[in-house]
Amino acid sequence: MRSGAPQTLSGQFAAFLVVGLFGFAAHYGTLIGLAEGLRADPVLASALGFVAGGLTNYVLNYRFTFGSSKSHVRAMPQFFAVALVGLVLNTTLMALFVKGLEAHYLLSQLVTTALLTLWHFGANRLWTFR
Repeated sequence: MRSGAPQTLSGQFAAFLVVGLFGFAAHYGTLIGLAEGLRADPVLASALGFVAGGLTNYVLNYRFTFGSSKSHVRAMPQFFAVALVGLVLNTTLMALFVKGLEAHYLLSQLVTTALLTLWHFGANRLWTFR
């Protein structure tokens, strides 16, 4: 772990949440732009937004949250494996909420994001950036 990154679990989680705001902006900006601007299917728009947010989160979490010294050759595939599981969970939950329960796509995405936050933090802390 590089110096400058939080050392405690609570410090890392706080940094993860702050970094997550940037990923959130990329994800939701893409989602809303595609769903509202281009009238794309909200589930597809959510999946594409998830990818945009994931790229943002990788770079910022690698450096600022976990201060990883692991090579990108090792860390990036692990990060995207965790993200792939998250994408499957995200898409499944969005389909359930939007199509199954007929909930609004933004409310559905907020609930989905909250549920997936712990998955992403735990998996990346314990495996990706360790």
